[in-house]
Amino acid sequence: MLNERAQILLKTLVERYIHEGQPVGSRALSKFSGLDLSPATIRNVMADLEEMGLITSPHTSAGRIPTPKGYRLFIDTLLVVKALDKEELDHLESQLHPDNPSRLISTVPQLLSEVTHFAGVVVTPKRKGAVFRYVEFMALSEKRILLIIVTPDGDVQNRIIFPDKPYSQSDLIEAGNFINQHYAGCTLDEIRSRLSGELKQLRSDMICLMNAAIEVGGNAITENSEAVVLAGERNLIQVEDLTENMISLKKLFELFERKTKLLQLLELSRQGHGVKIFIGGESDIASLEEFSVVTAPYEIEGEIVGAVGVIGPRRMAYERIIPIVNITAKLLSSSLSQH
Repeated sequence: MLNERAQILLKTLVERYIHEGQPVGSRALSKFSGLDLSPATIRNVMADLEEMGLITSPHTSAGRIPTPKGYRLFIDTLLVVKALDKEELDHLESQLHPDNPSRLISTVPQLLSEVTHFAGVVVTPKRKGAVFRYVEFMALSEKRILLIIVTPDGDVQNRIIFPDKPYSQSDLIEAGNFINQHYAGCTLDEIRSRLSGELKQLRSDMICLMNAAIEVGGNAITENSEAVVLAGERNLIQVEDLTENMISLKKLFELFERKTKLLQLLELSRQGHGVKIFIGGESDIASLEEFSVVTAPYEIEGEIVGAVGVIGPRRMAYERIIPIVNITAKLLSSSLSQH
């Protein structure tokens, strides 16, 4: 436990370092802390904080910088989160109105990146099964049929089917009408479980077409749903702290390409409400040692379905990033629930 004096000095040090990006010395702490302490007393407190692993001294400077442990203590007990100004809040609200849910979700990473100047990320809702609202068949040639699928979200997917025999346009209309009448809004598993019995109503030469359409259609919808969507990765190349460590930056971009471990980290934020912050090694991902990830879950009608987040340097303005991520998640939840 830190006494009040040590807490104030640590808070001042972290805030100055975040603001200026330079190691903080005793003179700056004396000036900005508001404490009437001698330089010797400040140095003694700094030595204690360093011994506790909360701050460290770079070799090239007499000043100190916070460690991941210091950032964690600062965020958990000392940070004062700022309310977003009206202009920024209005901008977020204007971009997150309920129109097309899938497009709405995909705009979130770019919006977060634009507002924070770091990388924005969203974990999309897990599909409970491939569903469609409407399908249509169009003959392209004797052995090529275009399958047009419209999802409940309004997305349109096109796939080519190669049947074993030619079908007339009236056959294709009949097959499309049958699927739309019996299976619109069903999941792929529901369709498969009902398929064998209900297809007996159709001629045998139509069964192959129906099976092919449902398999290809299910794959098309599933393939189109990306679990993690990123935007603004290139912003991180402009961050001075990060350009000094290109090896770390390269590892991060390799993580972005694979996404699997990133998805596992972001999935943790779905295990409860509120903002979660992972600082450096807390993520258990080596590629994120020099970075922080701020995340918050979003929901539809009270059920948590995904997460939004910002990836940036450990030296980020947490008092601003936290409310941006939190409010974005809430606005997204509201828009999706309204839809």
